[in-house]
Amino acid sequence: MSLPESTTVLIVGAGPAGLTAALSLAYHGCREFVIVDATVEGRNVSRAYSINSATVEALASINAVDGLLSQAIKAKSIRIASWGSQIFEAKFDPLKKYSAHPYPLIIPQNVTELVLGQKLQSLGVRVQRPYRVVGMKENKNDPRIADVTFEDGQVIRARYVIGADGARSLIRTIAGIGFSDPESSNLVSNALSQMVAADVTFEPEPTGPLTLEGHLNGTISSESFFMLIPFGNRFNTELTRDGTATTKSVFRVSCAIPVKYGEPPHSPPKEYIQDMIDKYGPACISSDPSLNRTPVKIDQLVWTTRFRTHSAIADRTFARLGAAIFLVGDAAHVHSPAGGQGMNLAIRDAIFLAEAVKKHIQASAEDPDVDDTILQEIAEARHTRALETIGFTKKLLKLASLGYDPYAWWMPISLASIRDLVLRVLGRFNFVQLRVAWGMSGLGRR
Repeated sequence: MSLPESTTVLIVGAGPAGLTAALSLAYHGCREFVIVDATVEGRNVSRAYSINSATVEALASINAVDGLLSQAIKAKSIRIASWGSQIFEAKFDPLKKYSAHPYPLIIPQNVTELVLGQKLQSLGVRVQRPYRVVGMKENKNDPRIADVTFEDGQVIRARYVIGADGARSLIRTIAGIGFSDPESSNLVSNALSQMVAADVTFEPEPTGPLTLEGHLNGTISSESFFMLIPFGNRFNTELTRDGTATTKSVFRVSCAIPVKYGEPPHSPPKEYIQDMIDKYGPACISSDPSLNRTPVKIDQLVWTTRFRTHSAIADRTFARLGAAIFLVGDAAHVHSPAGGQGMNLAIRDAIFLAEAVKKHIQASAEDPDVDDTILQEIAEARHTRALETIGFTKKLLKLASLGYDPYAWWMPISLASIRDLVLRVLGRFNFVQLRVAWGMSGLGRR
């Protein structure tokens, strides 16, 4: 299929950020856009798993949330445990004072992308695949247009280019925009610098409070931090699209792997994930009979990956190379998964940016020489939000990475023990639980 020779807006990348940018443009009355992606449809995997309150509100503002609400699990709380006992639980229900959506939605990223893509198709727009950008330069005849070249030799002329093409963004590279950690990488202990995540089923199926849908379960140990997210079986069709179908409940497990044990395998196998669960996970999903009275083992490894918890941000998210160039999502910023903020920030970036692009298109129609103030203002605002989010995730990582080793020989108590005690005591107060829920909701960092 041939691409058009020209368009007003070209969106490069059809992940959550790119799809949402397209939906926001359509909602605001701009239909002169093309969205492309380098991958074949269906190649997306699970990755992120939650959409927080602020993002649900933003999606509702462009009439793009109903499909997600109908499929997702509405989370009730986040629970943190250590040494086999619960330290703290923060319920999301108190957020109803501040939001019509007082909950995170638990939904795998590939399902999110499917739902957003279906919404876009219902508006008569299809993602053009697979089209990989290989070049971009200023148009010779019009200094406010860019010629974007694709791998197959096709070229699109565009007035606006939205780079939603991931952490290794070619759009960012061609535009000459730097990408680095805004602070010293030494601010976070390397104990949590590498992580493994997987979607698994168990045999027999585990039981107990931590296996119930609607809760985010964290377990802190002396060397790691482990998350358990029950998906139930409502997402099985999409999660197992390229594998063996199952009717069993699927669980997301993710865990920090101590550096002293070496780098995790590229795609950690079942045995590696099982060992990780037995070392750092809650007893209810352990295969060790000394920990779990009804031992369970991984039955099916649905999906698995490894990643590093580094942070980086683009020097700027707006530039000109003929066309106005924007970066959104991982092309603009990456950070640790602590607090589940990454995909959420990307989606809100895209929604607010697309609205600003539409305003600039209208202003340009009235005055062809209009300056870029509208675009610069939204770019600076989203850059500020990204810096705030990176700071928030780093604080969470520092808190989670405190060790249980004694502080000193003359003080046989650890920083982690102090943290746990403080959380146990203060966690009984509603205002503390609300503050935790508020931080995770993103409502203060829209």
